Amino acid sequence: MQIYEELVARGLIAQVTNEKEIREMINSGKATFYIGFDCTADSLTAGHFMALTLMKRLQMAGNKPVALIGGGTTMIGDPSGRSDMRKMLTKEDIDHNAECFKRQMEKFIEFGEGKATMVNNADWLLDLNYVELLREVGACFSVNNMLRAECYKNRMEKGLSFLEFNYMIMQSYDFYHLFKNYGCNMQFGGDDQWSNMLGGTELIRRKLGKDAHAMTITLLTDSNGNKMGKTAGNAVWLDPNKTSPFDFYQYWRNVGDNDVLKCIRMLTFLPIEEINKMDSWEGSQLNTAKEILAFELTKLVHGEEEATKAQNSARALFAGGDAAGAPEFEITADDFTDGSIDILSLLTKTGLVTSRSEARRAVEQGGVSVNGEKVTDIKASYTSADFDEFLLKRGKKNFFKVVVK
Repeated sequence: MQIYEELVARGLIAQVTNEKEIREMINSGKATFYIGFDCTADSLTAGHFMALTLMKRLQMAGNKPVALIGGGTTMIGDPSGRSDMRKMLTKEDIDHNAECFKRQMEKFIEFGEGKATMVNNADWLLDLNYVELLREVGACFSVNNMLRAECYKNRMEKGLSFLEFNYMIMQSYDFYHLFKNYGCNMQFGGDDQWSNMLGGTELIRRKLGKDAHAMTITLLTDSNGNKMGKTAGNAVWLDPNKTSPFDFYQYWRNVGDNDVLKCIRMLTFLPIEEINKMDSWEGSQLNTAKEILAFELTKLVHGEEEATKAQNSARALFAGGDAAGAPEFEITADDFTDGSIDILSLLTKTGLVTSRSEARRAVEQGGVSVNGEKVTDIKASYTSADFDEFLLKRGKKNFFKVVVK
């Protein structure tokens, strides 16, 4: 199976322009393609996974990735799929976030001479003269078409700022610039980016002629990683200081039964033939599939050693009570009253429940345990000496190793 056919078999492709040419170029390893990443935070998230693994797959097949850091477009903010305007970041914030992105991408993509290239659109967008830009590309965009674009729909209901309205032109200019200066002939992005991305292919055609073969592919996900089953969300970071390897593993270990095989196909590098054999799995076998997914993705981001540690810790916790590797929650001497802290306060402080009444119900219903032993007394309390090894669990999937600092 060639690489384009594998992308289709993994359920990755949503929409394409001129598919025959795209297939031939990708399968022959002649594509130079880009994916853009706006620097809205200081870490990539689980939502970026599909783009990162796609770049890795295509590079392994001989194609050349261009990782575009959106230092310029982040100063405007992409309105796609949003009902409100993004927070405005300073240039210093954006530069810092861009550096963080670079370090994380290097775990997935091989950069260097003749390999992948990393660029920052601040290098060309911030130097553009507004009037010159209008004269150069303004006539290539129809306002009527832009207003009908899917990427603006949610924002149109509450009010689309002129600042955000320019985003399509900036993103389109990126492809135009990369096509001219880097030989970049293909762009990939989330399916919610289709309108923005078509703007780029149209700009190239209008400016450089119909023989300028610029191609567009969107993935079966949006820019936040949604639609690949469980919403990836911005709370699950690739930075281990923001989301620990254990929490990262647990996030994927807890994916829904209906989504686990979809995620394995889209995100892991397991052979497609091996994954297809899992289609008949059900019941406890789906838990095995979830462990496979969690281990493979944690290994990609944090390395095999951390993935093994996370898996062993998760299994120990599920089996009964080993606190090694569990996420920690710190309490201090101020949290104790007369030298002790009660179970309802612990549950509330850790966020395992939202109120003392909910904590009371959880204990009374048998859903709370400490070090593998069920807590049945709502008045149970603990002194600082009890916290050498203290694993507090509510249900099977929510737990903390509570430590006193």
